[in-house]
Amino acid sequence: MHTLARYRHRIARRPSTVIVQGDTLCDLNCFYCYLPHRRRRTPMPVPVSEAVARSIAEFTDTTSPRPVEVVWHAGEPLAVGRTRLAELLAPFEPLRQAGLVEHSIQTNAVMITPAWCDFFTEYGFRIGVSIDGPAALNRHRVDRSGRPAFDRIMKGIGRLREHEVRFSAISVVSAESIGAPESLLDFMADLGCRSVGLNVEEREGVNTDRAVPTVEQAHEFWRRTIAWSRAHPGLTVREVDRLGAYLRAVRDGRQADWDRTLIDPIPTVASNGDVVLLSPELAGITDPAYEDFRAENVLEQSIGSMLDRAHHLRYVREFVTGLDKCEATCQFFGFCRGAQAGNRYFENGRLDTTETNHCRVSRQALVTALSDTVREEQAA
Repeated sequence: MHTLARYRHRIARRPSTVIVQGDTLCDLNCFYCYLPHRRRRTPMPVPVSEAVARSIAEFTDTTSPRPVEVVWHAGEPLAVGRTRLAELLAPFEPLRQAGLVEHSIQTNAVMITPAWCDFFTEYGFRIGVSIDGPAALNRHRVDRSGRPAFDRIMKGIGRLREHEVRFSAISVVSAESIGAPESLLDFMADLGCRSVGLNVEEREGVNTDRAVPTVEQAHEFWRRTIAWSRAHPGLTVREVDRLGAYLRAVRDGRQADWDRTLIDPIPTVASNGDVVLLSPELAGITDPAYEDFRAENVLEQSIGSMLDRAHHLRYVREFVTGLDKCEATCQFFGFCRGAQAGNRYFENGRLDTTETNHCRVSRQALVTALSDTVREEQAA
């Protein structure tokens, strides 16, 4: 199979998600943050936003069951301010009004005010809040002076609740917090979020020196998380829900549909218009061997054109090779569908490799934890 065919066999031609960096700046300085330029203010110029909207218009499809999700992320999106964000959103409005685009935002919630809540409602935002649990588990989220941000995050969440703005949450599970899944999940259930994603801490970007959870710790974490989730069906745990969807597909004879699911290329547009593919964590990373992972600049070329030529990029070709190797050698591939591009690079130095620690703690440990749970119940 030649390069283009191998690429299209693995990677979707139409992205379902486009990540947009309205500003590199973040008001927090979390211990595990992977972003290299989070102290730098570089707001996105409106012409970049216009170019992104034009690109999305080229590959939107009125027959598609889902709109393209435009995710404002990779820095603190609210740092750009409501006036500038409204200017950046304006080019997308015809697409949003036509049901072809929806906006979401991943925020630390510190800057949320009643005015921001009205703004979210006006533009139909889906809100994701980054919080790691109660204060004791959230201590790695600090401001630039090293002060805990927990109380300010909770104040922002309180404003979302007061204004009836629904939100989900993402939590980073560190080596220090992985032993307390019940405390984390009880807190999330009381918080009022509709779902929670649990990101086991990874070595990526500029986060390279901290200890990350072991496979043994992750296995026990997922075993207890599965038990908690089964006893508390009111809160969706993203990872457990995804595994459940896979198992239902297998049980119902629909595994072929799961196997045909292609990987989202996830174009990530930096504030200056540069685009990287496959992994938002690669944005802003300097590596001449991979031409800094830059596909092109959206001011010079549409995202659709970049995707049409993506198979020429060295890191994309390596990633596809790595996926082929995963499928040939890994018993978890049916569920996992292959290690993430960024994790391969940051952990192994190349993308044509296979297993990563991220695989082991976030996919394999999850599957084996469920398998052990079922086996113990059958033996009881």
